[in-house]
Amino acid sequence: MEDNTSIKQKKQKGQIFGSALKLQKMETLLNISKTLAVYDTLDEMLSKLVEITTAEVDAERGTIFLNDKTTNELYSRVAQGNFQREIRILNTTGVAGHVFTIGIPEIIDDAYSSEHFNPSIDKETGFITNSILCVPIKTVKGEIIGVAQALNKKHGKFSKSDQDILIDMTSQAVTVLQSAQFIEKMRKDRIQEMEFIDIVSEITSEIDLGTLLQKVMLEATKMLNAERSTLFLNDEKTNELFSYVGEGLGAIHIRMPNHLGIAGAVFTSGHTVNIPYAYADLRFNPSFDKKTGFFTRSILCTPIINKSGVTIGVTQVLNKIGGVFNSEDESRLKAFTAQISIALENAKLFDDIQNIKNYNESILESMSNVVLTIDEKGKINTCNIAGYKIMKISKDDIFRKPYEEFFKGDNSWIIERIKGVDETQKPDISVDVDLKFPDNNLTVNLTILPLLSGKKEKLGSMIIIEDISHEKRMKSTMSKYMDPRLADQLMGQGDEILGGKSVEATVLFSDIRGFTTITEELGAHDTVALLNEYFTIMVDCIMKEGGMLDKFIGDAIMAVFGLPIGKEDDADRAVKTAISMIVRLREWNKILFTKGRKTVDMGIGLNTDIIVSGNIGSPKRMDYTIIGDGVNLASRLESACKQYFARILISENTMQKLHGTYRIREVDKVIVKGKTEPVSVFEVLDYHNDTSFPNLMSVVNYFSEGLTLYRKGKWNESVDSFNKALELNPYDKLSKMYVDRCLHLKENNPQGEWDGVWKMTSK
Repeated sequence: MEDNTSIKQKKQKGQIFGSALKLQKMETLLNISKTLAVYDTLDEMLSKLVEITTAEVDAERGTIFLNDKTTNELYSRVAQGNFQREIRILNTTGVAGHVFTIGIPEIIDDAYSSEHFNPSIDKETGFITNSILCVPIKTVKGEIIGVAQALNKKHGKFSKSDQDILIDMTSQAVTVLQSAQFIEKMRKDRIQEMEFIDIVSEITSEIDLGTLLQKVMLEATKMLNAERSTLFLNDEKTNELFSYVGEGLGAIHIRMPNHLGIAGAVFTSGHTVNIPYAYADLRFNPSFDKKTGFFTRSILCTPIINKSGVTIGVTQVLNKIGGVFNSEDESRLKAFTAQISIALENAKLFDDIQNIKNYNESILESMSNVVLTIDEKGKINTCNIAGYKIMKISKDDIFRKPYEEFFKGDNSWIIERIKGVDETQKPDISVDVDLKFPDNNLTVNLTILPLLSGKKEKLGSMIIIEDISHEKRMKSTMSKYMDPRLADQLMGQGDEILGGKSVEATVLFSDIRGFTTITEELGAHDTVALLNEYFTIMVDCIMKEGGMLDKFIGDAIMAVFGLPIGKEDDADRAVKTAISMIVRLREWNKILFTKGRKTVDMGIGLNTDIIVSGNIGSPKRMDYTIIGDGVNLASRLESACKQYFARILISENTMQKLHGTYRIREVDKVIVKGKTEPVSVFEVLDYHNDTSFPNLMSVVNYFSEGLTLYRKGKWNESVDSFNKALELNPYDKLSKMYVDRCLHLKENNPQGEWDGVWKMTSK
């Protein structure tokens, strides 16, 4: 047995050892504040604090979550290990949110058995959480500003002693952390303020309305960390809100009544709305989401009010990244719109004036007749382009010359007519009269009109000369190539319209699938009958949208939109025609099927480009047609429909020209045969219904996600996305094709740097 002296000595040693541990603990706690104080940024402090606390409690990984009062989120910017990023979670979710909410520490020996544990982060990072120690971070006044979390005790289990030391250490660091948070906020506010000034300064210098709208939407999206934004201005003439969605050639001009939807409600009331969950608000119209595939979660919409207190539009920002819009976002957006309202009004006014000017000029220049104006001093003030061409004169021959000097010799009879109109202020019309110019003789209808101001003061005269010299010949020639109504539109533009010109147009190619097999089965007589029915239906679709049928090539159809007269919506009319052709084909096939006849399938390719049109051939046989690379690409796309299991494929050129909204997905980026530069190819899906293509937009979203991953060379992730698309529509052969392609590329890594471009080896 030990004597009393030995026991007493051991007891004294234990007391000395305990005192040493307490002293060491106190020194550790005191050094925390000093250690953190040497760092300049909150990120550095958090990183060091995690390092210290993790080592002290013998854990594999640690995290410090601080509370963001503006978003009600816990955020962490530093986590030990290889995985480093900012993590944000609602301050009521997960183990961290639970501890933050109740303010009581928790020790969890088995994380996956806890009702509060969220395993999603483990899935993202690959880290497996076994045990958790989580404590609230409190200020001296008892306010909880965050939580400290340690994961996976290396030896044994987390103990009450670990909990106490973690609480003590975070309590010791809380003052330094609060100061760093405050300084960081001050810095951010300062940076935002300077950025705000720069943004406003740059935007307000813009005068073009379309460019200004795009800049405002871009900056509003960046400023509020959102996914998308739209600025609507009010059109007082039509009581509509309008905007331009997209940039450059792909911009879409959208309009809607100024009292409908969220934007209409804000415009009408003049009050800002902040909607955290769009689909829970009855004012929200989900139809645009359904058309585009975009999913709206949260909305912040504020009125744009000018200096007179009148609401001139609204700014709408969608989907705050990482949460919902808060009061600070509201304040920033209000301040932003207040600063840009003057610039918007100026740009809108400039746009209105420019539109009026362009409208008047385009009316004058688009007229096929000669239009001359004579001012009150008797000098010829203007002559349109048609006038120079028809009379075969130059600007020097007519501009600012007295009309008595221009209309002389055989044309001098016009002088007396002009004087008569000036005296009587009544129009004068001469039908089927002759005019003679040095290089051209014309038969015309001539009209002289008086020009008056709003106050009925004389401004001069207007002369309109309608050339009827070659009307019958022109109409007869053009009616061979197109609908007579189009031929009528060309009258008065001259013979050169047939001589060859380069224009932008949209070319449509269509072709019957397996036509050789059909002819073998039907025989000559029935094949011709089938083609006649088929062509009648298809040509009707083309003509209804104002397209020009170029030719039949066997069972193929070649049509063009934009000739002989181009329109702004040529690409849209071509796409609508293609959709109509497929829909009408489906209806016709039902009739064929009920009659026991062979059904027909087809593919359509569309491309918009500069093409050459004109009379091509020999003196004995002429053909008004189109040629060029743009035509060839449309043909290639029609052929590619078989490869991509599609019925309508369009080029990126056509995609950029579309003004309307369609259900479209990008199918590939390819180098077609005979070309070296890749082009993006898109599939139009609007002819589908829920039966022919279930869950269409969801499939498109998963497919687009898979295509993005495919182009990054992430074969496994890409296959997962395409398989999700196939789960929603097992008959989507394009998704199946990409699964097979990804598996092939995975086993046979492409040579060189992978750019996602597929080379077509056949026409």
